[in-house]
Amino acid sequence: MDCFQKLEALIDSAGVDDIDEANALLRRFKGKSEQTARAIDEFMLDFKTLVFVVETGEEGFQKPIRKLARARLATLEQLVNVPA
Repeated sequence: MDCFQKLEALIDSAGVDDIDEANALLRRFKGKSEQTARAIDEFMLDFKTLVFVVETGEEGFQKPIRKLARARLATLEQLVNVPA
């Protein structure tokens, strides 16, 4: 399973412990470019928001935030898969 598949799985599970795992998975892309760093920050903000919503039991908000996190992840994946 590649990094982005693991991150997709984390979006589905979205627990507090998953934040550290997501950070660890994304660490390899830090410093690649400013645009990539910004995309990582945006994804992590959305992911942390998702975890908060899941942990507080706000089920009505989970689907749209998961969708947003997946969109941010897709953007990030495109950035890191572009040849330098």
